[in-house]
Amino acid sequence: MSPAGRQAPEKSGASAAVVTAPRAERPSVLLAGNPNSGKTTLFNALTGARAKVGNYPGITVDRRSAKLDLEGGLGLEVVDLPGTYSLSARSAEEEVAAAAVLGLHEPVPAAVVVVVDASALRRGLYLAQQVVETGLPTVVALSMMDEARSAGIVIDAEELGRRLGAPCIPIVAPRREGLDALRAAIGDAVAKDADLPDVADIDLPEAATEKLEAIEAVVEDWLAPETLALRRAWARWALLSVGGDELPDIPEAVRVAVDEATREDDPGPLLIALRYERIDAFVDAAVTIEEGAPEVSITERVDRVILHPILGFALFAVVMALLFQGLFAWSDPAIGLVEDAIAALQNLVAGLMPEGPVKRLVVHGVIAGVGNVLVFVPQIALLFLFIGILEDSGYLARVAFVLDRLMGGVGLHGKAFVPMLSGFACAIPAVMATRTIESRRDRILTMMVVPLTSCSARLPVYVLIIAAVFSPDQGGFVLFAMYFLSVIAALGAAFVLRRTVLKGKKPPLVLELPPYRMPMGKNLALNTWERVRSFLVDAGTVILALTIVVWGLSSYPRDEGVAAEYAALRAEASQVIVESGALDDRLSELEGQETSAQLPYSFAATLGHAIEPVIEPLGFDWRIGVGIIGAFAAREVFVSTVGIVFGLAHADEESAPLRESLVAATWPDGRPLFTPLSGLSLMIFFVLASQCMSTLAVVKKETGGYRWPTFLFVYMTVLAYVVSFLVFQVGTAMGWGTG
Repeated sequence: MSPAGRQAPEKSGASAAVVTAPRAERPSVLLAGNPNSGKTTLFNALTGARAKVGNYPGITVDRRSAKLDLEGGLGLEVVDLPGTYSLSARSAEEEVAAAAVLGLHEPVPAAVVVVVDASALRRGLYLAQQVVETGLPTVVALSMMDEARSAGIVIDAEELGRRLGAPCIPIVAPRREGLDALRAAIGDAVAKDADLPDVADIDLPEAATEKLEAIEAVVEDWLAPETLALRRAWARWALLSVGGDELPDIPEAVRVAVDEATREDDPGPLLIALRYERIDAFVDAAVTIEEGAPEVSITERVDRVILHPILGFALFAVVMALLFQGLFAWSDPAIGLVEDAIAALQNLVAGLMPEGPVKRLVVHGVIAGVGNVLVFVPQIALLFLFIGILEDSGYLARVAFVLDRLMGGVGLHGKAFVPMLSGFACAIPAVMATRTIESRRDRILTMMVVPLTSCSARLPVYVLIIAAVFSPDQGGFVLFAMYFLSVIAALGAAFVLRRTVLKGKKPPLVLELPPYRMPMGKNLALNTWERVRSFLVDAGTVILALTIVVWGLSSYPRDEGVAAEYAALRAEASQVIVESGALDDRLSELEGQETSAQLPYSFAATLGHAIEPVIEPLGFDWRIGVGIIGAFAAREVFVSTVGIVFGLAHADEESAPLRESLVAATWPDGRPLFTPLSGLSLMIFFVLASQCMSTLAVVKKETGGYRWPTFLFVYMTVLAYVVSFLVFQVGTAMGWGTG
């Protein structure tokens, strides 16, 4: 074993190291552990959850860190790593944990705390064994000791630590049991004061050792001087991780060396088997089961219902129905409060500022943009609270298991069902909900199809068009058809993308089914707040900026003659109308009329006329084009934008005058603009098009770049155009619904 503190040898030649480790302000202590091992609960308990949330280099996996001050003035940075079962990585997400432990991109840690679920000791000790093999100072936190005791499991922590070569500290983090001892052990590990016996490294056969040494020689040329002491651990990592993986930036020389080592008599399975053989010896020596311990746990009894192919699915349907009923019912009042508060703020600022472009920018650009951000917060907060309850209770993993076969038919992960269902409320939280999917490829695939589910923002568009051009007895069927089309489109897109752009076999679903637990209120609140804060800081700034841009396109340039006319009308109203409420109503009415009068002179109208030749084959004219441009800020804005175009500035989807205006609208040759066929074409376009800048902003944030939001916008827009084109042209040729 290479001790972490050993001086790294000089490198010969001019090989360039691609692994760098910047200097840390505080020594870092990593928290590693299996998913559902209690790692994040321990992180919150140790640090008070004063977490700084960022991203790991090159990947959009949250990096949570916080300061920890120990006795004696020792200040540390504690980093909560993503959950992983081993340091062997088959995906970019799993690589994060290995990279942090082994010093890729970041400094080699001062110590590693491996959190092991005491009730599932054998599984958790595999990761602990790997970390100990690196030679880094290691502490094992035996979490959930209360559950282990309830199951009749007795652990001799001192004996386990002696055999493993790392102190093992029993803890119950929610009760803060054992945290003082854990802090002391961390301090000793960082100071290298831990009194532990030397533990022999795993004894591999000579042939396997030679193959690992060959990989080690190549890895050495890849590593920076700061990480050379860990080259043996890196060689073992490469042996078990490289090949058939999704890992970026692995040098070709390393891949070749691993391929040569594994071509015949692959030593990887032997290394894994020897590790488990050692772990079995640890467990046999340090663990006993009390007499009278229950043979069948409560979890196993409940799982007989939850995992039943029929009862389990029926229960899930009930849970989801309650969840989304709660999501709509509880978020609507909060959304209304946000909208009312923004409207009140706009009125207040409008009354305080003089007329002019600055006032219009502040009131209709900045404040409206802030409203477009804040209006999503209630749904995002509630959805992540509900998902947190399902996840922390252990139910979400079982849902993925029950639904995996259904979702797997089109190439989606079982956990994609909740984001897909969430998309019917709003694509913003639905895209963020894909974080529960471990594989980056599966997560991106889900993000690419979630926006096809028919979100609530599309409903006002459907209601307006159905009421205008379809009879009452057709309306319900047409509305159902739009939602059905969205489901078929999402599943079909997943099927195609899995076999093309995101090509790859759907990986087998390997899930840990944790025991059922009561979610901790504090953890739920903290995790929900982190998701909301992440949305506000990252996606919110983009949404605000784009809202201002869309407003600017719809508001400028302005015709000075129209502006002068309405300035005179406002002055006249101020002189004639004495009662303040009536004056406010009149001024608001004039503002709406001026907005409608100015729109034909705007950039948006110019763009609408410019794209008319492109959208005319879909049955749309420039006025609908302006509505589509305005709807990029938010789909439901289509209704108010079209209302402005037709001189009804404050119309909504229930507005009878707006419906009448749509029915009366004609092409220059007198043909009706809105017919059942053109209305159907327009609704299909809204079902399939990426008409939501907020969704694109969140996809950009979640994927870490512009590639995937650009692809999402292009493929959905092309799909919407092609399908609407076919529907309108075929319908016209058949003479259906054209008048």
